[in-house]
Amino acid sequence: MLSTEQTDSYRRDGFLVVPDFVAPGARRRLRERAVDIVDAWEPSEQRSVFTTNEQARVSDAEFLASGPTVWCFFEEDAFDADGELAQPKELSINKIGHAQHDLDDEFQRFSYDPRLAEIATDIGMVDARALQSMYIFKQPHIGGEVGCHQDATFLYTDPITVTGFWFAIEDATLENGCLWAAPGGHHGPVRRLFKRNEAGEGTVMETIDVTPLPQPPPAGDELVPLEVPAGTLVVLDGRLPHWSDINRSAQSRHAYTLHCISGEADYPDWNWLQRPDDMPLRPLG
Repeated sequence: MLSTEQTDSYRRDGFLVVPDFVAPGARRRLRERAVDIVDAWEPSEQRSVFTTNEQARVSDAEFLASGPTVWCFFEEDAFDADGELAQPKELSINKIGHAQHDLDDEFQRFSYDPRLAEIATDIGMVDARALQSMYIFKQPHIGGEVGCHQDATFLYTDPITVTGFWFAIEDATLENGCLWAAPGGHHGPVRRLFKRNEAGEGTVMETIDVTPLPQPPPAGDELVPLEVPAGTLVVLDGRLPHWSDINRSAQSRHAYTLHCISGEADYPDWNWLQRPDDMPLRPLG
């Protein structure tokens, strides 16, 4: 599937941009299905808000239980001062997660594309298995910043194997909050681990290396923008620092992310995302 030049580029940079991977029809079907899920979803009295601020990350019961479910999370800025939605529900959702790749027919068809298994093999993954999925809306005007982070912080394996497959369902631009990545940054250490606490009822962020993550612009210059058109696949090494800005535009930036790990690696039980024994991870291929 991938050329030698592409695999060399991935190993050097920690990411790979694959143009025209998703056909327009597949993008349309996935987007329509995501909208249908939101339309049918009725939020509980305790509304789950997704934040990427590591000091204020929501770790309520719904978040910790969402690994084997299909759940909707609100944007931080979706509510007004009185706690009411400031815009319609469909324009207030940050993401859908985290197991639609196994629980929803449309997402399942999209996620278990044989081409993904080929790419996983080409970049050196052994027994690649789908762990987590997210449909990210990046809503107009309120689509929140995703702070610079490494995916291995949140989905840790020993050895580190987590790999992200990020699909642009809509154009990703500087204006609507495209990804930024630090080329070669995956050669550095994992800085933090996001763990369930000892009681299993909340989470803690543990620093294991004090090397600072790259600063977003204008403070830093290590991150480069990945402006890509709809249909593009971006493959991300789990150790790669990456970031995305607030969506300040009037255009949404829908994307779908599938995180995979090696079935041969150890997946600790302190990872926040846990699945029941009767829901084992499925191979990509």
